[in-house]
Amino acid sequence: KQIQTDLNSFLWTIKRDPPSYFYGTIHVPYTRVWDFIPENSKQAFQESHIVYFELDLTDPYTISALTSCQLLPQGENLQDVLPRDIYRRLKRHLEYVKLMMPSWMTPDQRGKGLYADYLFNAIAGNWERKRPVWVMLMVNSLTEADIKTRGVPVLDLYLAQEAERMRKKTGAVEKVEEQCHPLNGLNFSQVIFALNQTLLQQESMRAGSLQVPYTTEDLIRHYNCGDLNSIIFNHDTSQVPNFNNVTLPPSEQETAQEIDSYFRQELIYKRNERMGKRVWALLEEHPEKSFFFAFGAGNTIVSQHKRFLCSNVFDQS
Repeated sequence: KQIQTDLNSFLWTIKRDPPSYFYGTIHVPYTRVWDFIPENSKQAFQESHIVYFELDLTDPYTISALTSCQLLPQGENLQDVLPRDIYRRLKRHLEYVKLMMPSWMTPDQRGKGLYADYLFNAIAGNWERKRPVWVMLMVNSLTEADIKTRGVPVLDLYLAQEAERMRKKTGAVEKVEEQCHPLNGLNFSQVIFALNQTLLQQESMRAGSLQVPYTTEDLIRHYNCGDLNSIIFNHDTSQVPNFNNVTLPPSEQETAQEIDSYFRQELIYKRNERMGKRVWALLEEHPEKSFFFAFGAGNTIVSQHKRFLCSNVFDQS
């Protein structure tokens, strides 16, 4: 068993005076990873002057803007836009989730006063008004493993709360629209394909005929072991499931590849370039400040940024 100090950390130092840092986060409850985060990463966070995130998750505007960009146009409901069969299957699946949720919750969650009905409504309460692409993402996250993690801040939110508590200046390198619009930009047939595939996967899992290909537990284990190269990270921060499945017939395989390359382009390459330029501008504008940039570890944002920040100023810590 490797001890933590021997493993890779998700901290990179930008060599300048004072130094700045990139830190790769993960979207799981901070309590599951905090004890495994090396001291040098925690120290870099404490000593930095300004902390930047992808989005400002402590700002009420961010949350309300994220919510409203997920909604269908005024007066439209899912029942109006989805094929009848898919709508019926979706409704049936959500009824199943609501029924199962009390048994999925942990004693710890119940001890904190989290109730299954409240949790279901918080996640899926307004599902009839959501755009199909966001319903697909919601269904993808309404699993027993995911429900068991609710109620504890995820790592990036915890760092934002800590930065606020320590009275650090904070900021965000992205606008809500920039994260939201690419998802809303899929065409209708692609969205229906994605929702159908997601429902098929969930239905197979319910029937016991499909094992989840990767789990949150796998993700946490790789992160805590400092495994930078694991393919599993692509599933965490790319935000969308991978539909590129070899068992699909050729025509559907083509649709899956189109969706995959669209998201790769919009949510990884274009996004990283945009964020990289903003990071560079901040560093140039405030040479006397130490920045701590906390971005998702899995979608190669950190490594992609090296293209915009000369490689000779970059050290993995």
